[in-house]
Amino acid sequence: MKKILFTLLAVMACSITALAQHKSNKPLVAYVSMTGTTAKVAHTLATVSGGELYEIAPEIRYTDADLNWRNEKSRCYVEMHNLSFRPAIKGKKANIADYDTIYLGYPIWWNIAPTLLNTFIESHNLKGKNVIPFATSGGSTIDNSVKELKKAYPDIKWQEGKLLNGATEKSIRQWLKSK
Repeated sequence: MKKILFTLLAVMACSITALAQHKSNKPLVAYVSMTGTTAKVAHTLATVSGGELYEIAPEIRYTDADLNWRNEKSRCYVEMHNLSFRPAIKGKKANIADYDTIYLGYPIWWNIAPTLLNTFIESHNLKGKNVIPFATSGGSTIDNSVKELKKAYPDIKWQEGKLLNGATEKSIRQWLKSK
Protein backbone atom coordinates (compact mmCIF):
# COMPACT_ATOMS: atom_id res chain seq x y z
CA MET A 1 0.00 0.00 0.00
CA LYS A 2 2.83 2.40 0.86
CA LYS A 3 4.47 1.68 -2.51
CA ILE A 4 1.25 2.48 -4.36
CA LEU A 5 0.72 5.68 -2.39
CA PHE A 6 4.35 6.71 -2.92
CA THR A 7 4.09 6.00 -6.65
CA LEU A 8 0.87 8.04 -6.94
CA LEU A 9 2.44 10.96 -5.09
CA ALA A 10 5.52 10.83 -7.33
CA VAL A 11 3.38 10.82 -10.48
CA MET A 12 1.32 13.75 -9.17
CA ALA A 13 4.46 15.72 -8.29
CA CYS A 14 5.90 15.16 -11.77
CA SER A 15 2.61 16.17 -13.39
CA ILE A 16 2.34 19.36 -11.36
CA THR A 17 5.96 20.26 -12.14
CA ALA A 18 5.40 19.66 -15.85
CA LEU A 19 2.31 21.84 -15.87
CA ALA A 20 4.03 24.63 -13.97
CA GLN A 21 6.95 24.62 -16.41
CA HIS A 22 4.86 24.27 -19.57
CA LYS A 23 6.63 25.67 -22.60
CA SER A 24 5.74 24.82 -26.12
CA ASN A 25 8.48 23.12 -28.08
CA LYS A 26 6.65 24.31 -31.14
CA PRO A 27 7.40 27.71 -32.56
CA LEU A 28 4.65 30.26 -33.07
CA VAL A 29 4.14 31.45 -36.65
CA ALA A 30 2.40 34.82 -36.25
CA TYR A 31 1.67 36.82 -39.36
CA VAL A 32 -0.01 39.87 -40.88
CA SER A 33 -1.52 39.39 -44.33
CA MET A 34 -3.80 41.72 -46.21
CA THR A 35 -4.13 39.99 -49.57
CA GLY A 36 -3.32 36.38 -48.69
CA THR A 37 0.26 36.36 -49.99
CA THR A 38 1.95 36.37 -46.58
CA ALA A 39 -0.75 34.05 -45.19
CA LYS A 40 0.11 31.42 -47.79
CA VAL A 41 3.80 31.54 -46.82
CA ALA A 42 2.91 31.47 -43.09
CA HIS A 43 0.74 28.38 -43.55
CA THR A 44 3.58 26.60 -45.35
CA LEU A 45 6.09 27.68 -42.69
CA ALA A 46 3.81 26.40 -39.91
CA THR A 47 3.42 23.05 -41.68
CA VAL A 48 7.16 22.61 -42.28
CA SER A 49 8.25 23.83 -38.82
CA GLY A 50 5.45 22.11 -36.90
CA GLY A 51 4.59 25.53 -35.50
CA GLU A 52 1.28 26.92 -34.35
CA LEU A 53 -0.26 29.40 -36.78
CA TYR A 54 -1.64 32.72 -35.53
CA GLU A 55 -3.07 35.47 -37.71
CA ILE A 56 -2.49 39.02 -36.52
CA ALA A 57 -5.79 40.36 -37.80
CA PRO A 58 -6.88 43.98 -37.83
CA GLU A 59 -9.98 44.73 -35.80
CA ILE A 60 -11.41 46.31 -38.95
CA ARG A 61 -10.47 44.43 -42.12
CA TYR A 62 -8.74 46.37 -44.88
CA THR A 63 -10.75 46.80 -48.07
CA ASP A 64 -9.26 47.07 -51.55
CA ALA A 65 -9.71 50.85 -51.28
CA ASP A 66 -7.86 50.83 -47.92
CA LEU A 67 -4.93 49.07 -49.60
CA ASN A 68 -4.62 51.48 -52.53
CA TRP A 69 -1.13 52.74 -51.71
CA ARG A 70 -1.26 55.30 -54.51
CA ASN A 71 -4.20 57.13 -52.91
CA GLU A 72 -2.96 59.56 -50.24
CA LYS A 73 -6.30 59.26 -48.43
CA SER A 74 -6.30 55.46 -48.28
CA ARG A 75 -6.01 53.76 -44.93
CA CYS A 76 -2.63 52.14 -45.63
CA TYR A 77 -1.15 55.40 -46.95
CA VAL A 78 -2.32 57.37 -43.91
CA GLU A 79 -1.10 54.73 -41.43
CA MET A 80 2.30 54.32 -43.03
CA HIS A 81 2.91 58.06 -43.19
CA ASN A 82 2.30 58.38 -39.45
CA LEU A 83 4.53 55.70 -37.96
CA SER A 84 3.17 56.29 -34.46
CA PHE A 85 -0.21 55.06 -35.66
CA ARG A 86 -1.24 51.73 -34.10
CA PRO A 87 -4.24 50.09 -35.80
CA ALA A 88 -6.32 47.96 -33.44
CA ILE A 89 -5.89 44.21 -33.71
CA LYS A 90 -8.54 41.58 -33.17
CA GLY A 91 -7.69 39.91 -29.86
CA LYS A 92 -4.40 38.86 -28.33
CA LYS A 93 -2.44 35.62 -28.41
CA ALA A 94 -3.27 34.43 -24.89
CA ASN A 95 -0.36 32.07 -24.27
CA ILE A 96 2.50 34.03 -25.84
CA ALA A 97 4.72 33.25 -22.83
CA ASP A 98 4.66 29.58 -23.82
CA TYR A 99 6.76 30.21 -26.93
CA ASP A 100 10.50 30.72 -27.01
CA THR A 101 10.66 31.07 -30.79
CA ILE A 102 8.32 33.19 -32.88
CA TYR A 103 8.36 33.49 -36.64
CA LEU A 104 6.92 36.91 -37.39
CA GLY A 105 5.60 37.44 -40.91
CA TYR A 106 4.39 40.53 -42.71
CA PRO A 107 4.11 42.20 -46.09
CA ILE A 108 6.59 45.02 -46.64
CA TRP A 109 4.93 48.41 -47.07
CA TRP A 110 7.04 51.43 -47.98
CA ASN A 111 10.18 49.39 -47.21
CA ILE A 112 9.10 48.64 -43.61
CA ALA A 113 6.65 46.43 -41.72
CA PRO A 114 3.03 47.64 -41.55
CA THR A 115 2.13 49.49 -38.36
CA LEU A 116 -0.28 46.65 -37.52
CA LEU A 117 2.81 44.56 -36.70
CA ASN A 118 3.90 47.21 -34.18
CA THR A 119 0.50 46.92 -32.51
CA PHE A 120 1.05 43.18 -32.09
CA ILE A 121 4.59 43.55 -30.76
CA GLU A 122 3.61 46.29 -28.30
CA SER A 123 0.59 44.36 -26.99
CA HIS A 124 2.55 41.14 -26.35
CA ASN A 125 5.62 40.65 -24.19
CA LEU A 126 8.29 39.43 -26.62
CA LYS A 127 11.24 40.55 -24.50
CA GLY A 128 13.98 37.94 -24.61
CA LYS A 129 12.19 35.78 -27.18
CA ASN A 130 13.86 34.56 -30.34
CA VAL A 131 11.98 36.31 -33.12
CA ILE A 132 12.64 35.37 -36.73
CA PRO A 133 11.10 37.79 -39.22
CA PHE A 134 9.90 36.72 -42.64
CA ALA A 135 8.26 38.89 -45.23
CA THR A 136 6.77 39.15 -48.70
CA SER A 137 7.16 42.11 -50.98
CA GLY A 138 6.51 43.28 -54.49
CA GLY A 139 9.81 45.12 -54.73
CA SER A 140 11.64 45.59 -51.42
CA THR A 141 14.16 43.45 -49.61
CA ILE A 142 13.58 42.52 -45.97
CA ASP A 143 16.73 44.32 -44.78
CA ASN A 144 15.38 47.79 -43.96
CA SER A 145 12.22 46.47 -42.32
CA VAL A 146 14.28 44.25 -40.00
CA LYS A 147 16.70 47.10 -39.25
CA GLU A 148 13.77 49.32 -38.22
CA LEU A 149 12.18 46.58 -36.09
CA LYS A 150 15.48 45.94 -34.28
CA LYS A 151 15.87 49.66 -33.62
CA ALA A 152 12.30 50.00 -32.31
CA TYR A 153 12.34 46.83 -30.18
CA PRO A 154 15.91 46.18 -28.93
CA ASP A 155 14.79 43.86 -26.08
CA ILE A 156 13.75 41.18 -28.56
CA LYS A 157 16.34 38.59 -29.63
CA TRP A 158 16.03 39.20 -33.36
CA GLN A 159 17.33 36.42 -35.56
CA GLU A 160 18.20 36.68 -39.23
CA GLY A 161 15.09 37.11 -41.32
CA LYS A 162 14.26 36.14 -44.85
CA LEU A 163 12.18 37.43 -47.73
CA LEU A 164 9.98 34.49 -48.73
CA ASN A 165 8.37 35.63 -51.97
CA GLY A 166 6.96 32.60 -53.76
CA ALA A 167 8.37 30.27 -51.12
CA THR A 168 7.61 26.58 -51.45
CA GLU A 169 7.64 23.84 -48.87
CA LYS A 170 11.04 22.76 -50.23
CA SER A 171 12.60 26.24 -50.07
CA ILE A 172 11.26 26.83 -46.55
CA ARG A 173 12.60 23.46 -45.43
CA GLN A 174 16.04 24.42 -46.83
CA TRP A 175 15.89 27.79 -45.04
CA LEU A 176 15.04 26.17 -41.72
CA LYS A 177 17.86 23.63 -42.11
CA SER A 178 20.33 26.46 -42.69
CA LYS A 179 19.43 28.13 -39.38
